[in-house]
Amino acid sequence: MKRQLPNPKDIFEYVQFKKPTFNGKQRRLQDALTIADLRAIAKRRTPTAAFDYTDGAAEGELSILRARQAFEDIEFHPDILRPAEDVDTSTEILGGPSSMPFGIAPTGFTRLMQTEGETAGAGAAGAAGIPFTLSTLGTTSIEDVVKANPGGRNWFQLYVLRDREVSYGLVKRAAAAGFDTLHFTVDTPVAGNRMRDYRNGFSIPPQLTVKTVLDTLPRPWWWFDFLTTPKLEFASLKSTGGTVGDLIGQAMDPTISYEDLATIREMWPGKIVIKGVQNVPDAVKLIDMGVDGIVLSNHGGRQLDRAPIPFHLLPKVVREVGKDATVMIDTGIMNGADIVASVALGAKFTLIGRAYLYGLMAGGRAGVDRTIAILRSEIERTMKLLGVSSLEELEPRHVTQLTRVAPVDVAYGEAAEAAAPKAAPVRTPRATAPKAPAKPRAKAAAAKSAAAQTAETPGTTPLEAAEKTSGSVEVAEQAVAD
Repeated sequence: MKRQLPNPKDIFEYVQFKKPTFNGKQRRLQDALTIADLRAIAKRRTPTAAFDYTDGAAEGELSILRARQAFEDIEFHPDILRPAEDVDTSTEILGGPSSMPFGIAPTGFTRLMQTEGETAGAGAAGAAGIPFTLSTLGTTSIEDVVKANPGGRNWFQLYVLRDREVSYGLVKRAAAAGFDTLHFTVDTPVAGNRMRDYRNGFSIPPQLTVKTVLDTLPRPWWWFDFLTTPKLEFASLKSTGGTVGDLIGQAMDPTISYEDLATIREMWPGKIVIKGVQNVPDAVKLIDMGVDGIVLSNHGGRQLDRAPIPFHLLPKVVREVGKDATVMIDTGIMNGADIVASVALGAKFTLIGRAYLYGLMAGGRAGVDRTIAILRSEIERTMKLLGVSSLEELEPRHVTQLTRVAPVDVAYGEAAEAAAPKAAPVRTPRATAPKAPAKPRAKAAAAKSAAAQTAETPGTTPLEAAEKTSGSVEVAEQAVAD
C-alpha cells in the first residue's frame, strides 16, 4: 500500500463541522429525535407536580405501561421489491381531511404544563393539517382555540357535568364556533386514583410548600411564565362560578347514561364520536344507536387501572363494526410506527395526548411542531420500509400482535393442555373401555390446527387461532365417538 501525506482538502470532503446553534430552545428541540427525547427535556424543564400530572396514571399505572408495551410487542411484515419512494399519509376522517392519520387528543389543565397551552396545540395542528381537540377542562376557551386555528379542523370533547345546562351550553358554543366533531367521553363517572398527584399535593392553582419551592428553584422560567400570563382557569367554564375543585367535581358524574347521549346527539349538528369504549358489545350498541364513530381508549390509563388494552381490542372491534362506523384509538402511542400498526389493524385514525404535551413542555409551540415532525418522519419511514405508498395499502397481514400475557380461555387452555406431552394414564381394565381416549386426540388436532393458523396468518394470536379452531374440536370429538 502506497503511503502519502494527507491533503487537507481531501479531509474536509469527508468531515464537516456542524454549525453551532446559539438559540437554546432550537438546539434542544433539534437534538430531540424521538418522543422519549422530548419527554426527557420536558421532565428537566417542568416542576415535578405539573410533569407528573401529565406523565402519571391511575393506581399502579399498569394500564398505560401495558398499552405502551402492546405497541412495542408487534412484528411488522414488509413486502420486498415494492417501491414506495413517495408515500401519501393523508386520510379522510369524519367528513374532512387530515394530512396524517392522527390528531391531538383533548387534555385538561394544559396551560399548567406550559403557558401557551391549547393555543400552541391548535396552532401547530392547523399548520400541520391535522385536527385539534379541546377538552371541557381546557385552559383556553372555545373561541380562542378558533382564533389560534381559524382555518383548521377543531373538535370538542364533552364531559356531561352534573349541571346539565352547563354541558348543553358548551355544546351550543362549540357548534356556533364551527367545531365539526364532538367527542362524548364516557369513561369518567368518577375520578381515577392518580397517586402521583396526591403525593405531589397537586392542585390548581399550585399550593406552595417548602418542597414545591425547592423543586421550582432550578426552573425559574416556568414560574416567570406562570406569573406573567393570564390566570390559569377552565376557560370554557369560568362563567359558571365555583372553585376549581367544584368544577372538577361537577365534571365527574356517575349518573351519565344512554339518555344523556341521546339528548346530546339531538343537540349536536355535526359528527359525534364516543370516547372511552372498552369492549365489543358496547361498540356494537353505540353504532346501532347511530353514532358516527368510537374511540377505543382507557383514558391513557388515568381512570381504571388494569383496563383493557385498546390496541389489543382493536382487531375485534373492527371486525364487528368497522364497516359501519369510524373506529379510532388512543392510549400509549409514542412512535409513528404505533400509528402505522393501528391503521394496518383497522383503525381509521389515532389520537396523541402525552406525546403532544411532552413537546409542549419541552418548547411551547415549537415543541409541539417538533412532536408532529417526529411522528410524521416515523410514519413515512415505516410505510416505505413496509413497501406501501398509501394508508389504504396497509392491511392486517402487515402486523402481528405478540402477546406477553394471554387471557385465560377455555378453548386456548384445552388446546395448550392437549398439545403438552402427558404420561400414559393407569386405568382399571374394563371390557367396555375404549382403546384410547377420544378427546385428547381431537383437542391435540385442534391445537396443531391453531398453531398452523397462527403461523400462516400474520396478525393472528394463538388465542384467536384457538378460537377459530374451537369448532373443529367438537367435530373431531363427534367423529371419534361415531
